[in-house]
Amino acid sequence: MSLSSDPAPVTSSQIHPIEQSSAPYYWGIDIGGTGIKLGLVDEQGYTVAYEKIPTPEGEGAPAAMQRIADVVSEVESRLGVGGQVPHIGLGAPGPMDLANGLLVAPPQLPSWWGFAIVDALKELLGRPISFLNDANAAAFGEFWIGTGRDSNSMILLTLGTGVGGGIIVDGELVNGVNSFGSECGHILVDPSPKARLCVWGGGRGQLEAYASASAVVDRTRERLTAGAESSLSGLLGGSNSELTAKKVYEAADEGDAVALEIVDETAQWLGIGITSLVHALDPGVVTLGGAMNFGGSGCPIGERFLSGIIEEFKSRTFENVFDGTSIAFANLGADAGYLGLAGYARKQAMKQS
Repeated sequence: MSLSSDPAPVTSSQIHPIEQSSAPYYWGIDIGGTGIKLGLVDEQGYTVAYEKIPTPEGEGAPAAMQRIADVVSEVESRLGVGGQVPHIGLGAPGPMDLANGLLVAPPQLPSWWGFAIVDALKELLGRPISFLNDANAAAFGEFWIGTGRDSNSMILLTLGTGVGGGIIVDGELVNGVNSFGSECGHILVDPSPKARLCVWGGGRGQLEAYASASAVVDRTRERLTAGAESSLSGLLGGSNSELTAKKVYEAADEGDAVALEIVDETAQWLGIGITSLVHALDPGVVTLGGAMNFGGSGCPIGERFLSGIIEEFKSRTFENVFDGTSIAFANLGADAGYLGLAGYARKQAMKQS
């Protein structure tokens, strides 16, 4: 599936000219709590059209499906690619029932619970639809044309409000019997009875409770409440929205000791979680996506964060495993989801041909 010999794909920020593209094309439709991203992607992974529309959560799922169908129809007509888009990739937040094409109970979309989303969109568009969890979709995007493009297997951790994950083994996504495969944020990293609880559901002691943006805020707030001196102390007494992971990063960037401790501890917990995942799967590549990266690649705090993860992993694994494993930041950013959905649709279409 690697396209390493090809130039880097053009994503939503820079549209590839349709006359320079390679048919067939594939839609990647990435549904989020506030917005829906629709990317039309060619055979080589180049984006030839991109639209983002609001998610009309309050209007219900059928209204959103009609809006999606209208955009698809308009774009295909405008670009003259009718009949050249054989398969569609659709992603959404979980929990979900992939086998039956159902949204089960996504917390961001309460009025959509139990909705047969695949059947509804298939009826409107008349084409096969592949359905994925949004984090697995992002993982496939990075695998197809991103950080993992030269690999056969890969783990993606998406660091945001929670911790999502995607696992690919020998080119195949791990979706699981209960549509819960690759939920890396819910692996156990702390078995103690006083371990932290996940903010977004799940059990005690799971990675999400320590390494998500929500966890960063909660751990920082606890440290400040206990009397630690920090430039962030002035945010105490406000709502959680006033103290954010971004503000922790900014304080760390200015040398704040408490913020730097939080960054280092977060790296440590991720290193522990990554060790368990690598020891189970040995993928060779671990990629870190999402916005909660403390500045990410090229930023001093982001590089400190990544180095801390790598050092923790090194201290807990075997020498040959460490030498054979790459841990790096993802490079497709917010476009990974729709690109992965388009790439997965391409993969399914090739299987069926």
